[in-house]
Amino acid sequence: MNMILLMFILSLTLSIILITLNFWLTQINPDSEKLSPYECGFDPLGSARLPFSIRFFLVAILFLLFDLEIALLLPLPWATQLQSPMMTLTWTSTILILLTLGLIYEWMQGGLEWAE
Repeated sequence: MNMILLMFILSLTLSIILITLNFWLTQINPDSEKLSPYECGFDPLGSARLPFSIRFFLVAILFLLFDLEIALLLPLPWATQLQSPMMTLTWTSTILILLTLGLIYEWMQGGLEWAE
């Protein structure tokens, strides 16, 4: 019961502090530079609505794909301590071969080229 009361008091105190800071910090009047969409100090030269090249999105998606697949290899040091390390080696080799084949395929298709 004491632990629950302590947690309640701590969360209530933290909530009060955060609400007070929120009201206190919003009283500061920002200048025109802070209200502008760009805080870098100069006005933008062109429109911010220019379309990106589809190559940018393709490279970004490929990065996410390969990055997530590499995350599958993170538990590998612990997996080698399992009862069948040969199975671990097989799955690791399969993942690495698939990654390599995917990279070669994208390279051959020209998906990693910035200039056409």
